[in-house]
Amino acid sequence: MAKIPNELQEFMKGKMAWVATASPDGVPNTTPKGTVQVLDDEHIIFADLFSLKTRDNLQKNPKVAVTVIDMETKKGYQFKGSAKLVDSGPVFDEVVEKLKKAPMKLPHPKYVVVMTVDSIFDQSVGPKAGQKIV
Repeated sequence: MAKIPNELQEFMKGKMAWVATASPDGVPNTTPKGTVQVLDDEHIIFADLFSLKTRDNLQKNPKVAVTVIDMETKKGYQFKGSAKLVDSGPVFDEVVEKLKKAPMKLPHPKYVVVMTVDSIFDQSVGPKAGQKIV
């Protein structure tokens, strides 16, 4: 497990993320997620609202990558790890309550994906692109 540095936790707030998964036979899937947030120092969460392929992939292959980019500063980070789908409990309930307060009407989530972060990579433009941070 990797610890998410405080500055990366702050960086992620309010940003769109791209979530990448793969089927057991290696077929990739990438999808944008507007609900990605840091749960704690070691976990990232996002709601499964319309994610049939992502959900199916994670049920069969829990490996996942989440990339968050700031287009203005050209800074970005990729988080890699394993996901667990949860459909009840405190984390699920918290996400449901936040979605009820969203500016647009969103469906009730099928699951909340809880990702345990194993590694973090720099995705910023420049010479450090691709380097492992944690």
